[in-house]
Amino acid sequence: MLRIAVQAKGRLHEETMTMLEESSIKMDLGKRLLLVSSKSFPVEILFLRDDDIPQAVATGIADVGIVGENEFVEKGEDANIIRRLDFSKCRLSLAIPKEVDYKGLEWFEGKKIATSYPNILKNFLKANNINADVHVITGSVEIAPSIKLADCIFDIVSSGGTLVTNNLKEVEVVMKSEALMIGNKNLSAEKQEILDELLFRFNSYKNAEGKKYIILNVPNDKINDVCEILPGMKSPTITPLVKEGWSSMHSVISEKTFWEIISKLKALGAEGILVIPIEKMIL
Repeated sequence: MLRIAVQAKGRLHEETMTMLEESSIKMDLGKRLLLVSSKSFPVEILFLRDDDIPQAVATGIADVGIVGENEFVEKGEDANIIRRLDFSKCRLSLAIPKEVDYKGLEWFEGKKIATSYPNILKNFLKANNINADVHVITGSVEIAPSIKLADCIFDIVSSGGTLVTNNLKEVEVVMKSEALMIGNKNLSAEKQEILDELLFRFNSYKNAEGKKYIILNVPNDKINDVCEILPGMKSPTITPLVKEGWSSMHSVISEKTFWEIISKLKALGAEGILVIPIEKMIL
């Protein structure tokens, strides 16, 4: 049984649980338990505060954990980064009152900075030869300047809406963060085997994100032109139609370029274009 530490609530929790569900790892979450076992896969989920996950994995309380990169770096625990998960993206930034005329990093010299991430901030200040007073607080860091607790803040920024609400502006991005899967350095062979299968399922789910399966009919004399637009995973699948001079083509396209590609296909004479969502993709 592989034990996975997961954030108990919040955006990272929701996106992690979606990934597990899409990987066919089913759990009964009806009861608010701290430890839940899957009935379809040999894993159990341990729900923790996000800042407790790195230590839980490093000490072996959990075998692996899914945690924000910001928390992992801040805690500095001895664990392996197994995979970057490409969700729950944010950044750690310095923000100052909106009315301040900001000229550069020298503005922070001698200032009091409120943060929940003192280690990351101190390393940044040291690297830039800035002497500042780091004031550690938990909770609503963004209100510190308005109540005169600090001159500015160092905190997580996603959309920037919270900064605007509190009359602050982002001036320096110190670190970009995303969800990580981290692992204990002493996994047994049995647990490593379970983890490998778990990663295989995760990869199949992530590979399918933003992809569409497309089926279309094309004139035979345009097949090479269409192949240049639709390369597919290795190459498109082409099947002759009963109608002479036409073939059916199957391929995979990215959702980001969907409409651009569709327009080009129609210009080449493609007809009967069918687009289907992809649930999993095994490369």
